[in-house]
Amino acid sequence: MKHAKPMTTRSTPPVPPPTPARTPKVGSARSTPARHGRRRAVVAGGFAVVVAAAVGVTATAFAGSAAASLSDDFEDGNSSGWSKSGGSWAVVADGTQVLRQSDAGSALARQFAGDSGWTDYTFSAAVKAVSLTGPGAAAGIAARAGGAHQFDRLVLVPGGARLEEVRGSTVTVLGSISLVSAAGGWHTLRVDVSGGTVSGFVDGVSVGSGSTVLTAGRVGLLTTGSAASFDDVAVTALDGVPPTASPSGPSASVSATTSSSATTTPSSSATATASSSVTASSSGPATASPSGSSTVSPASWPKATGTTTLTATKPVSGTFDGGNVEFIGGGALGDGGQDEGQDPLFELADGATLANVIIGAPAADGVHCKGSCTLRNVWWLDVGEDAATFKGTAATQTMAVTGGGAMHASDKVFQHNGPGTFIIRNFQAADIGKLYRSCGNCSKQFARHVEVSDVTVTAPLKTLVGINPNLGDTATVTNATLIGGTTKNVCALFKGVTSGEPTQTSSVPDGVACVATGITLK
Repeated sequence: MKHAKPMTTRSTPPVPPPTPARTPKVGSARSTPARHGRRRAVVAGGFAVVVAAAVGVTATAFAGSAAASLSDDFEDGNSSGWSKSGGSWAVVADGTQVLRQSDAGSALARQFAGDSGWTDYTFSAAVKAVSLTGPGAAAGIAARAGGAHQFDRLVLVPGGARLEEVRGSTVTVLGSISLVSAAGGWHTLRVDVSGGTVSGFVDGVSVGSGSTVLTAGRVGLLTTGSAASFDDVAVTALDGVPPTASPSGPSASVSATTSSSATTTPSSSATATASSSVTASSSGPATASPSGSSTVSPASWPKATGTTTLTATKPVSGTFDGGNVEFIGGGALGDGGQDEGQDPLFELADGATLANVIIGAPAADGVHCKGSCTLRNVWWLDVGEDAATFKGTAATQTMAVTGGGAMHASDKVFQHNGPGTFIIRNFQAADIGKLYRSCGNCSKQFARHVEVSDVTVTAPLKTLVGINPNLGDTATVTNATLIGGTTKNVCALFKGVTSGEPTQTSSVPDGVACVATGITLK
């Protein structure tokens, strides 16, 4: 265990489970686990297999299960096997080799490893804050990561440590302690996830525990507005048995619960004046938790039949049926950031169809259409920059999205840059900024048209559609259900430009450029 400064001004915690003794590394100023190289297991064809790195690797794997123990001390000098999402990461020397995220200005930097089917396990890592200042700064570890914005995390913060559940834009604090040495020296962070409970410890001291609705997922190292070093990563199954693998994708059944000490980011309740086109209701196929995060109707989200990593954009002409395989980005497509101009996982030629595909995280820039195209039953578990971008140059082109769904889009799901008509029907989304946005500041602008029908969106939500009436844009929204939304979440009108930033002129349908009927608020 890495030596840490004594903690002060903290509440008296319950006695945690004993921490296994560690063997000091010869020649190191700090104690570490015995260095026998990294241990890692991966899953191929539904069976766990051992992957050996140059330094000599051992791994514990369980045949027939997606579960495996994992450890990494970075002594081989690289972070192979980890999936980067934002930030500037490198293996550097700090007494021993460690993985460091050095960009303190990165709003959210993460590295993920492991398997999405892991359920009950203990995850620990040594964490050293390099820069930890400001009210939003944090550095720590994440468990049960179902995407870039969904996990249980234990983080060091200025003057303390917190255990939190993150689901999209909603953060629930499950416990906290005062820790004056948070910004200095090494600390051992440990998260235990078992059933519906998550517990966190810093240097063997309990930070707290609480209920979690997250059921399975990978592990992660993360920083928010800070820089930090990480070492001695270890994942072990609880109670000495392998975690039970669960299907990838959204959990089969969840209900939002938190411990009595938890505090959640509140969301505004839905308010509306009933009219012929807007209906308030209290029932429906999906529900919103008190924190405002979403519980998507589980029966409508498919289970992945396998996982494929794309390290380069996959071109599609004609029809590509993915058979509900989950595709994720790797290599140059595995950054997971929100930067404009990223390459997509799939690029569709004019007239192409993409069907029955699940896009996981990292998702890069999702899907690009070069002309008319069809997306049928395409599902985004964690939207990257955008879920899909529609380009092309013909005013007669049509882009149709039929079925499918998307979650966790901090900005927009569908971006419309070219001309033509964009059709979205029988689609569902949760925790998004905008479902559709006509480009507000493209250097070459067009009149664009969007038709949205039979969609269900669960808050948080900024708006269903955003259009530029001054450029000739039109929008028709029919039979849309907003769970936790209001009448101001239907249509946003902007003054589009060719440079600079567009200005919003209205947050409600005007009945001319944007016509909305059959809107149900729940």
